[in-house]
Formats: sequence, structure tokens, C-alpha cells
Amino acid sequence: MANQLLDMTGKVALVTGGGGGIGRAACLEFARAGARVVVVDLAEEAGRETVAQVAAGGGTAMFIPADVSKAAQVEAYVAAVVAAYGRIDVFFNNAGIEGRLANLAEMREEDWDRVIGINLKGVFLGLRYVLPVMIAQRSGSIINTASVAGTRGSPGMAAYSTSKHAVIGLTRSAAGEVGRQGIRVNAICPGPVDTRMIHAIEAMVSPDDPEALAAAKRKANPTGRYGDPAEIARLVLFLASDMASYINGAAYIIDGGLSAI
Repeated sequence: MANQLLDMTGKVALVTGGGGGIGRAACLEFARAGARVVVVDLAEEAGRETVAQVAAGGGTAMFIPADVSKAAQVEAYVAAVVAAYGRIDVFFNNAGIEGRLANLAEMREEDWDRVIGINLKGVFLGLRYVLPVMIAQRSGSIINTASVAGTRGSPGMAAYSTSKHAVIGLTRSAAGEVGRQGIRVNAICPGPVDTRMIHAIEAMVSPDDPEALAAAKRKANPTGRYGDPAEIARLVLFLASDMASYINGAAYIIDGGLSAI
């Protein structure tokens, strides 16, 4: 029964930021579950590599290049998915960046705008253009990527933390708006995960010895390690599936217990 409820055969899963990290891992999980996957990313080479990996595993995927902070490009990628498949069953609204390390008293306006533009406006625009499709079909599951940084302060990364707090607020607001129309909206809040982003942050925080910082951060986690992107992707798959049919408006922390201590 559990396998049947996780079965995504015939469904269409749209993933932003699908060119790497958690996004790529989610694309692979969706494909293994039988979904037709649409990979959206600004980095064309990375996005096409995800498509190649899905195909190598026997799955079906297509790539659409887009800047998620640009309304016209978001509207275009949604239209392209509907033109190709006629529907969107799952939307993993995942694209995001870490931004530049800086205290608020020294932060440049353009750095703030870039992080908010991708991490917050990009999530809003995704909702804005995907929700009408799901409302029309009266079904769908949306998973927004927030962060544990959306549940607490992050000195030196105020724009990132602010954007992720806001994603949780967007998630809860959307869930209340569309729950009666057969659509669920949830968020994931990952802690440190072994991706490009965490290593970029390590290099900014400790440019002389990022490996020492990484070792200290792993040691501070109750699991003694960073998460694997596939572990996060499996939570995304669960929330997208019929196994999570009564879960709506939730923000799931997945950080190895770091927030518990």
C-alpha cells in the first residue's frame, strides 16, 4: 500500500532549481516514482545534466531555462509545461541562493535585492502562475523550499534568513487559500546539506580554512554529519504523494536534530 501511495506514474512534477543539489535529487526521486519531470534552472548545462541523469535511470524529463525572479519567464515555463503535458501535479518551488555574507550595517542594496528576488519573489511568482493551473484541475501538491534559517536568525545572512521566514509565511497563506480546491501547500526547512551552497557559505565564513569550519559544523550536529540531498528529496517525494494527503500548511524541519539542541 505504501508503494502505491508513493507511485507517481502519469503525474507531472515541476522542479525549479533542478540543476543541482536538493533540486536534482528531487528530480531523480520523482522520476524513479514514475513522474514525468520538468527541470527549471537558470544554469542550462546543469539543468540538462539533470535531464540526462533522469534519462539514464529510465525516466522522462525535459529542461526549461528560466530566471525565477522574472515574471515573464515564470509565466513562460508554466505555459510550456501545460503545453507539453496538459497539467502540473507537483510543483517543487525550490530555486534559491545563499547570497553574499555581510552584516546588515554593511549590506549592499543590490545583494539584498538579489536574494529576496530569487528566494522570495521567485517562490511567489511560482505560486502565482502554477496555482491557476492546479485550481483549474482541482488537484495538486506544492512544496516550497524554506530553511532552518527561516525559523531563527542568521547573523551575516539576514537577507537569506528573511527570505526563508517569508517563504514559510507564503506557504501557510497559500495553504489556507487553496486547501478546499484540492491543493496542498507545504514547506521544507533543511539544515546543513552537502551541496554547493553549504560549501560556498563555509568559504565565505572561513576563507582561510573552510574544511575546519565544516568539520566543526558536522560535529555540532547530533548525527555528526551534513544531510545528503537524497534524504531531503525523499521528504519532498512524501509530501508530494498521496501518503501526505492530509498534510497542508506545514513546515517540516529536516536537519538531523540540529534545531533540537
